[in-house]
Amino acid sequence: MNPDREEFTRLFQQTDDPWGFKTRWYEARKRDLTLAALPRPHYRRGYEPGCANGELAAALAPRCDRLLVSDGVPAALDQARQRLQGLSQIRFLQGWVPDHWPPGSFDLIVFSEIGFYLDHVQLAKLISQMKAALEASGTLLACHWRHPVQGYALNGDDVHRALAEQLAWPRLARHEEADFLLEVWSPDPRSVAQREGFVKL
Repeated sequence: MNPDREEFTRLFQQTDDPWGFKTRWYEARKRDLTLAALPRPHYRRGYEPGCANGELAAALAPRCDRLLVSDGVPAALDQARQRLQGLSQIRFLQGWVPDHWPPGSFDLIVFSEIGFYLDHVQLAKLISQMKAALEASGTLLACHWRHPVQGYALNGDDVHRALAEQLAWPRLARHEEADFLLEVWSPDPRSVAQREGFVKL
């Protein structure tokens, strides 16, 4: 990632919840919308890069047989380990994407609130990595803040435009508000009803 890594380290030294993931209704509601937007009830192997203190991962864990989470800030990953203690399906990886992309494939990738910290080149590299790693029937969910982020060139709309152009996959869902944009893509174009056999392609 391209953010000031010292800045992120300082944030997590000052508090275990820099963005209010644990306390703000905005964040709790966004997590609920994220879970509701997933087109499948369960996934075999999920990945959430930039997991911060693990609040979203805690919500995703019951929907995954295995869930890999990563973050570049050691203190953030330590807090995620504490938050997710006892959830045996979760694995942890320290590293900044796209520099440290994990091996293997995933049927779920949750790309939430980190894209605008990248520059255009890094974002393109990360989208390429996600596209290569997602299985043919998998789900890529992206959710990003739409307002300007101080010190960074991109906002959420920029990130989602780049995703749509580079992925070139069917978009299964889109939820747009003044504050954030949530979209779901998959190489598999089937809707939820089609997956359940109620509607024929």
